[in-house]
Amino acid sequence: MRVPLSWLKEFVAVDLPPEELAHKLTFSGLEVATIHYVGLPGADLVWDAERIVSCNILEVLPHPNADRLVLATVDYGAAAPHTVVTGAPNLFPYRGLGRLSHPLKAVFAREGARLYDGHADERQIVTLKGRPVRGVMSDAMLCSEKELGISDEHEGVIILDEDTPVGVPLRDLLGEVVFEIEITPNYARALSIVGVAREVAAITGAPLTLPDPQVHAAGPPIAGRATVTIEAPELCPRFSLGLAEGVRVGPAPQWMQRRLNYAGMRPINNVVDISNYVMLEWGQPTHAFDADRVVDQHLIVRLARPGERLVTLDGKERDLTPGPASGLERTPLMVCDASGPLAVAGVMGGESSEVRADTTRVLLEAAIWEPVQIRKTARGMKLPSEASRRFERGVDYALPPIAQRRCLELMRQYAGATIAQGLVDAYPRPWQPVTLELTPREVARILGVHLSARTIADLLGRLGFGCTLRSSSGAGDFLSLASEPPVLVQVPSFRQDVTIVADLCEEVARIYGYDQIPTTRLADELPPSDTHSELVLEQRTREVLVGAGLTELITHSLIDMALVASLAPAEAVAEHYVKLANPTTPEKTYMRRSLLPSLGAALALNLRERERATLFEIGRVYLKPDQPGAGGRWLPDEPRRLAIALAGPREPESWLAARREPLDFFDLKGVVETLVARLGLSDQVAYAPLTDDERFHPGRAAALLLTTGEEPTRAGTPASTSRRVGVLGELHPAGRARLGLSVPRAAMAELDLAALFAAARPPSFTAISRFPATVQDLSIVAPIDVPAARIEALIRRGAGPLLEALTLFDVYSGPQVGDGRRSLTYHLTFRASDRTLSDEDLARVRKKIITGLERELGATIRA
Repeated sequence: MRVPLSWLKEFVAVDLPPEELAHKLTFSGLEVATIHYVGLPGADLVWDAERIVSCNILEVLPHPNADRLVLATVDYGAAAPHTVVTGAPNLFPYRGLGRLSHPLKAVFAREGARLYDGHADERQIVTLKGRPVRGVMSDAMLCSEKELGISDEHEGVIILDEDTPVGVPLRDLLGEVVFEIEITPNYARALSIVGVAREVAAITGAPLTLPDPQVHAAGPPIAGRATVTIEAPELCPRFSLGLAEGVRVGPAPQWMQRRLNYAGMRPINNVVDISNYVMLEWGQPTHAFDADRVVDQHLIVRLARPGERLVTLDGKERDLTPGPASGLERTPLMVCDASGPLAVAGVMGGESSEVRADTTRVLLEAAIWEPVQIRKTARGMKLPSEASRRFERGVDYALPPIAQRRCLELMRQYAGATIAQGLVDAYPRPWQPVTLELTPREVARILGVHLSARTIADLLGRLGFGCTLRSSSGAGDFLSLASEPPVLVQVPSFRQDVTIVADLCEEVARIYGYDQIPTTRLADELPPSDTHSELVLEQRTREVLVGAGLTELITHSLIDMALVASLAPAEAVAEHYVKLANPTTPEKTYMRRSLLPSLGAALALNLRERERATLFEIGRVYLKPDQPGAGGRWLPDEPRRLAIALAGPREPESWLAARREPLDFFDLKGVVETLVARLGLSDQVAYAPLTDDERFHPGRAAALLLTTGEEPTRAGTPASTSRRVGVLGELHPAGRARLGLSVPRAAMAELDLAALFAAARPPSFTAISRFPATVQDLSIVAPIDVPAARIEALIRRGAGPLLEALTLFDVYSGPQVGDGRRSLTYHLTFRASDRTLSDEDLARVRKKIITGLERELGATIRA
């Protein structure tokens, strides 16, 4: 929000330098992002105090050689008047009238003044030089707002107030300081000049003056001439209506237009500008209806009906029925008459009842709308406005009649209106005052600073809270916090954000000054902190994956069903996902249940820029309470997962790699095995064929099983003590195509980190044996459906601690081993820590291994 300092000073008499005031506002929570200077030192264009001054136009004569130029004779405080050549259209009505009988004040710049070039699209500073204009010498000019940097308006010269003295430096008249304040959602009360003035008065101690606007109403009473019906009081707790007649629509006064420009709003006409001016001043949006275009001057507040449409002020026809076509999640609230909708409540008016050049009667609305309703409507229609910005944060219930009186009086003064007596004020759900009890002990507990009850009451009183001390004793100091009386705090209607005692403590801290709260040491030493094992293991996981050449990335936790369907159409069931109540975009509506869709999209994005991508992500997924893995919780469970994605050629391009194979399932399995080994789980995991997941290619995917002492059965299915803790495999070709992956293969995995970390074991260290190792080869012929992992498990069980390493180096299937069977040949490395193994030791171990394989699998040893 842009706050002109001169406007602010009308309500609070603060005399601090702008930089110091900005510092105090920022430290109190109202961050001043930028200080804009207009015409003053510090601005890009500083108005020369001697060369840019106020003047009085004495006479306007036709230019002898040009129909579109005039000669203005001006008095700018010098000994003699000066003639200026100008083409300002707002001076043409005075051409040829002789010496003007009324003051016509403007801005005079003489030769040497630095101004903005009024004819350039971008702001360019030029120095004014004298030159002949169509045969008449001109060494001065009358300035427009664009040439002075006030706005981009260049259609006419600035007209000052009639009582402006002549020859005064313009910087003293119109020079301005504008604070640009970043208003956070919890500071809705500061979305007005009055709201900021309250804050300034509180933090500086400067006196605050808030006038009670009154209107000089000379017209007939409004009763019976305008009426209101509220059919949805839960969405419209207050609706105020005023009537102005005899309105003459035209430009607003120059001072008002300048303030609107300084505040970042474009002037339109006096009626609209007055409405915007009061909104900026008090924080209450209003809306003006052409009363003659409202049936029977009767307004109805109701929800839109099916099939209704409205052309809004931006010229677009709006579908008012919720659904994909309109973008609306809920039925919008409308202001209507008997013929249909006239305006989208709290968002934007309609074309049919807008104020036009021929409007003479105005119905002025000032209402309170339910914030969530306005937010959803504005977002659904993609119609954010200054009005909706305020309504969706909450507007003071007491403001509608105040804003009405202020607007109507300004219309009387600057639009020639006759104001009807009284207001129509429908108030079905009045504001319910909130009273809280705050004790000095509670303030000390939360803030760590000891303040008396009187100090607390004073600090809160500066912000407009009503404070009384409960104790009847009013004399003397209290001996301790325990004996201090509580402060009863009446929360004003413009502070709807204050609902609990902690909110009051925050206000005390803001006004007392965060920088005034002393730093205190803890009474005791900090207790020793325990090592967070999960964080240690997570960091180890990152180190392993980065060491394997993978790159970590972070994708958004919010997704849409289209992204889910790109990998697994059957998974794209919205009811299975946690849905946001207020999504920012349709693409970010649901909380993800898996990391793979987002990582798959990131993989596709990376492969557009390079031929190979190896990625991983560690993040949370969100499971609804009624879903497997949610742990029977009422709230969604948020387990941490690890996702890995590999795609592209295995080897970089070089003269050595004549044939470049793509990364595949076995590369991915190698990464997973490396990680599992670093977590100390090599002997606790097994792999089983994965056949029930449409995301993966059949026959090229596996489930990662975590066991607790038992091994997989012969078929590779988990035993009673096994559980699935992850999946890995190559993506199904259909999924690759939907993701836009042009590579022949892409492998992805998703692992349950919580389960792996819970079973992880710390690294163990074993002394290196000083005795020699013995290597033997063993060729095993087994049924082709027996997983190699099963065979390896049986070899390790039979060999016991003497087996140091086991490596599969050959796989053969063919007529020599028979149909339905295959041969797997292993290197077995044996070593003892306390002796050199004898032939008898090796023969005994080998026999035990072979016996186990024959008994369990029906395997034979190939010679």
